[in-house]
Amino acid sequence: MNTLEERVLSIIEKNSRVDTKELAILLGTEESEILAAMEKLEQEDVICGYHTMIDWDKTGVDKVTALIEVRVTPQRGKGFDEIAERIYKYPEVTSVYLISGGYDLMVTLEGKSLKDVSSFVTNKLSTLDTVIATTTHFILKKYKDHGTIMTRHHEDQREMITP
Repeated sequence: MNTLEERVLSIIEKNSRVDTKELAILLGTEESEILAAMEKLEQEDVICGYHTMIDWDKTGVDKVTALIEVRVTPQRGKGFDEIAERIYKYPEVTSVYLISGGYDLMVTLEGKSLKDVSSFVTNKLSTLDTVIATTTHFILKKYKDHGTIMTRHHEDQREMITP
């Protein structure tokens, strides 16, 4: 990977809506070079998608997010990959990570209610033959997500009056 590609990635990781013309100006190069670099990165699956950060709490849409630690028995010759694939194919699963520590996988899940998440864990996840144990943590409030601060503190705009 060349330096231009690395610089493009570091900018679009923070703001995927940045215009290619603006990227060219920021990086001191031609727009055609930016377009070629981005196309190459997409074809190589380095750029895997473009996402929008939404604060669902401000929309009135009911959404519950849970982090589920999962302990599994790895399969000979396949390790954790096959069970991870089975889990990430469920539409309610938003991410699956192989982790270190007391558990093997971290699963992020979204549902409309606590009951939906509970039902998923009870009826789908825990019933998989290689799953040994799960621990579910519900997200109560997001302060920062994917590098974006979700709660903005409003500064006091009043002027200080001194005697």
